[in-house]
Amino acid sequence: MTRVGNEIELTVDDVAHGGWCVGRLDDQVVFVRHALPGERVRVRVTEQTTRFLRGEAVEVLTASPDRVEAPCVFSGPGMCGGCDWQHASLDSQRRMKAKVVTDQLSRIAGIDREIVVEELPGTPDGLGWRTRVRFSVDEDGNAGLRRHRSHDIEPVDKCLIAHPGVTELGVTEVKWENIRDVEAVASTTRADRAIVVTPTTAKLGELPELKAFSAVLRRFKGGRVQSVRGRKGVREDVAGREYRVGAGGFWQVHPAAGEILSAAVIEGLEPKPGETALDLYCGAGLFTGALAEAVGAEGRVMGVENGEHAVRDAQYNLKDLPQVRVERADVAKQMREWADVRADVVTLDPPRAGAGVEVVRKVAGMKPRRIAYVSCDPATLARDLAEFGRSGYRLVGLRAFDAFPMTHHVEMVAVLEPVKLARRHREAAEAEQD
Repeated sequence: MTRVGNEIELTVDDVAHGGWCVGRLDDQVVFVRHALPGERVRVRVTEQTTRFLRGEAVEVLTASPDRVEAPCVFSGPGMCGGCDWQHASLDSQRRMKAKVVTDQLSRIAGIDREIVVEELPGTPDGLGWRTRVRFSVDEDGNAGLRRHRSHDIEPVDKCLIAHPGVTELGVTEVKWENIRDVEAVASTTRADRAIVVTPTTAKLGELPELKAFSAVLRRFKGGRVQSVRGRKGVREDVAGREYRVGAGGFWQVHPAAGEILSAAVIEGLEPKPGETALDLYCGAGLFTGALAEAVGAEGRVMGVENGEHAVRDAQYNLKDLPQVRVERADVAKQMREWADVRADVVTLDPPRAGAGVEVVRKVAGMKPRRIAYVSCDPATLARDLAEFGRSGYRLVGLRAFDAFPMTHHVEMVAVLEPVKLARRHREAAEAEQD
């Protein structure tokens, strides 16, 4: 019997990866959005498979004490899909994220570890933090945000998690004819603002006038980015160093994340002067720069990034550091070429899909004394940590940060050591306690 479109009533038992909560109807698993653990809800079924149902809580019959009124009028069943947890208090959001990380580590990697998700400074209400927002444009030229698991667009007049620098661009206040999507970018340490627009046709025509901008770009098929007017990117300052980031490039979207994550990586790796460090998936060079400062002029840092524009940014950002070398390459391919390289410390910051078996094995084969793995996906992190375990490395530290309030996403920094070294450190610590 097809249940899609029907409404069912159930009790939500737990939180699941991906912004869902989970309950059961008879013996069938049901994944539910807009609910909280412990709640009794009425669910409209949106998807059905042979193994489970998905749906949205359209009515709360018994509310959790952690439930709050969502601050955004566009948050809720059938509306904007950008925020998963606006109906939950910030403390409970972090507890749920910690539970998901704990469950993924245990289920996938066999690692039992208590996780605390740390608040990042500067956004006590969980709003106004996102410095890069991609708006989709409907057929009438209105900018909005995608609905959950849908190509449909929810027109919005304002995104509450957007940084004020993004909001001041006024993207939602103008018509975007012949435009498919608009990415608004704001620096948090400079007055730089940028817009990246993707045209529906090769001919863009006239761009609308915005309230404020310092770059307007257009992007064509094949990834080529052409400047229409203004600066090609924005500048960010982290730990006293200026980074240029292409308007369409990757950068941490929370204002405090760059500084906090850099410090966590350095604290975890403890790089020493004169050492060799690798920074894989290095982007614009955030961790590369921090590692270079730590190993000093007598050390060396080798970064790898596949994106052409990111490599240009990294090389520009680190041009004053002769100990740094940044290669443009697929990471797995570059690791094969570096088979004889020996690194003292390695950091990885792969995309959400994770590093994968080959990269993990190549990194372990270099026999670094410490590895820092930066990840925004608990499932792929757990998968790769399991592979590191099979390759002779053990998790010795993990910090999780609420770099994406109101959403299910969480940023993590995992630190690994060779099993033998980790065992010696643990025995030494136990001896000091005795």
